[in-house]
Amino acid sequence: MGRGDLTNAEWERLESFLPRGGTRGGRWSDHRRVINGVLYRVRTGIQWRDLPERFGPWETVCKRHRRWSEDGTWTMLLSRIQAAEDAAGRIDWDLSVDSTAVRAHQHAAGARKTPASAGLQKGNPRGTNRVDPVLRKLAVRLEEVVCSASAWDV
Repeated sequence: MGRGDLTNAEWERLESFLPRGGTRGGRWSDHRRVINGVLYRVRTGIQWRDLPERFGPWETVCKRHRRWSEDGTWTMLLSRIQAAEDAAGRIDWDLSVDSTAVRAHQHAAGARKTPASAGLQKGNPRGTNRVDPVLRKLAVRLEEVVCSASAWDV
């Protein structure tokens, strides 16, 4: 296992959501190895042809990634994992945006004109922060794959 590959815990949770072996021309090669190849490419940004041999033939990884991007398998995996985590109550859907990454209009600078509502004041917890680190990491990695697949389609 290389750095950045799926851990055993991540694989056990992801395996049940994957499509069964291909009917096109026989059995598919190992899903785990191919997914690790896709994750490696998304993480490093290398060309498909430069994919290390430990992931198998680069054509296999590329074709599977494209097939799963076109038929919505990556999106389905992400939504099923998020749904399973949400059902277990392990996802906090509160969003935090770093203001240094968001541009604001010049008139947005300055103090608030009205006082803040009581529900948004500091010290008022609105949700749980218990997130399963394995599935959170897996969901983040799948989000990267889905976003990169969407960007490549454009």
